[in-house]
Amino acid sequence: MTARLGDVPVKRLRSIHEQRRSSPVTDPALATLLREAVPFSLPLRRQFRGTTQREGLLLRGPSGWGEFSPFPDYSDAASARWLAAAVEASYGSWPDPLRTSVLVNAIIPAVSADDAAALTREAVLERGCTTIKVKVAESGQTRLDDEARVAAVRDALDSVAGRGVGLIRLDANGAWTVDDAVRSLKRLSAYGLEYVEQPCASLGELEQVRRQTDVAVAADESIRWSDEVEDLRGRVDVAIMKVAPLGGVRRCLELVERVGIDVVVSGSLDSAVGLSAGLALAALLPERACGLGTGALLQADVISRPMVPSHGVLSVVRVAPDLDALLEARDRLPEGGAAAWRERLAAAWEHGASDAVGHLVA
Repeated sequence: MTARLGDVPVKRLRSIHEQRRSSPVTDPALATLLREAVPFSLPLRRQFRGTTQREGLLLRGPSGWGEFSPFPDYSDAASARWLAAAVEASYGSWPDPLRTSVLVNAIIPAVSADDAAALTREAVLERGCTTIKVKVAESGQTRLDDEARVAAVRDALDSVAGRGVGLIRLDANGAWTVDDAVRSLKRLSAYGLEYVEQPCASLGELEQVRRQTDVAVAADESIRWSDEVEDLRGRVDVAIMKVAPLGGVRRCLELVERVGIDVVVSGSLDSAVGLSAGLALAALLPERACGLGTGALLQADVISRPMVPSHGVLSVVRVAPDLDALLEARDRLPEGGAAAWRERLAAAWEHGASDAVGHLVA
């Protein structure tokens, strides 16, 4: 039977921690977090957002486990929200869920049309997902590549789920100009779109796309980079909420109250530990297929069995990593990787996380 770290004595846990920061740590709360931080590296099944590995730290606390894994391009101040979410999970609490399972969508990276069709069939037949999010506007690709991918997903959905049953969402990660978005969406809308996520970079551009097309528009990055979420109302149709980059489950619930439009919970290519925080949020909101099926993109996880949907849903559970899986994940980090991640944690703590959640660790 695989040991779960929630049940492993502290003395055994010490063996999985590597060297600490070289500079002295004077903040007791930060010292505690660094002492209990376990680095990890998880291989992806396919390249995603330019990477083939997902790295970060898992934090162990009295409430369980949290994940700190901001992407490399995140500033220390932005990473502070990721750390706040991890500390909330490991030292704080979440409200009791209203449901025991959450409907999820599958995700199709910016792959070839043939691969997109195969991944769609796999998502429907093996995991029961009939809502599919398709990445578009990838650097180095064309509108024809996007259309071929979306067409392949629609054909595969109709053939295995039934015509008109499946839903398609697009995600451009803010890469289009308004003109690009309008031209692309006028063609892609023929394949039946639920919405397009962050077609352009700014909120003003999203509003223009919404006015000039018949496709509903969702805001993702526009929420993360703005504290004025009320500005979204009347300008976009859907708000994408991601627990880690927004600072935790409870902060997301505050934002849901303020934003006043439909919300879809999504993940950030998290490990199973991070996904459990997204599930905790989604289980408190009106049901829509959520972007929490990204465990299917991982070749290995910090649990022995990947957290992937069954019959289109994920169970709402708080995850503790498996010891063997976490040891393997730790050992995949390149030399210096663990120290670099602890430096990122310390910088995030000093750039705002201590103010937000320091009272939980003290």
